[in-house]
Amino acid sequence: MTKYIRYHWGSDARYGILDGDTVRELRGDLFSHSETGATAKLSDVKLLAPCQPSKIFAVGLNYKSHLGGRPQPAHPEIFYKPVTALQDPEGDIVIPRDATDVHYEGELVVVVGKQTRNASPEEARGSIFGVTCGNDVSDRNWQHGEKKDLQWWRAKGCDTFAPLGPAVVAGIDYGNLLLETRLNGESVQKQFTSDLIFDCPAIISWISGWVTLMPGDLIYTGTPGSTRKMKAGDVVEVEIEGIGTLRNRVR
Repeated sequence: MTKYIRYHWGSDARYGILDGDTVRELRGDLFSHSETGATAKLSDVKLLAPCQPSKIFAVGLNYKSHLGGRPQPAHPEIFYKPVTALQDPEGDIVIPRDATDVHYEGELVVVVGKQTRNASPEEARGSIFGVTCGNDVSDRNWQHGEKKDLQWWRAKGCDTFAPLGPAVVAGIDYGNLLLETRLNGESVQKQFTSDLIFDCPAIISWISGWVTLMPGDLIYTGTPGSTRKMKAGDVVEVEIEGIGTLRNRVR
């Protein structure tokens, strides 16, 4: 198992391998790199979103515990989030103008490792580079309210609505990891990723039938249980075992 991070050290953004509290600097990126030999303390660097995708997908209604009486989808229900929605670990989730009902959605996020088109589920499994923690921040009024938008471009896509990190973990069994979301320290979501209706390879296989996936592309795989409104000053944490904790304050 290897933990990859992206970080600022001085004025430069770099990739590295997280080894306990030590960061081992990489030359290159997630998919083509070598170690430079330079190291830093984790406490001395600023963590960034650990990936730079060309596109971000997300899956709706993908945990049995999140259906709430709604019928199970026949296939993964996919939507886009813009790359401008990405936010770093410890970066603020900003409640945008006119938003009235902004919720957290703690999620396992897949990082695609190679160009993928028309993949079978087994081929799709080989396309997964690693996984990380994500928060699919959503405004429920723009999503489902009386004057909802035709598309979820605001509900799911505002700036800072896609926190990601702290690390991309390769070589982990992502099929049965415990995911927990905490709001101001209170556990508000807790479920194993084995509760996913469509697992990670199935999602990649489905998407790749129509859209070519590229190295670094992200897929937020869905949220368990129920969610509730956040307010300025709240702190939301998404923790997945073996990966770490994604922590963001709301303002």
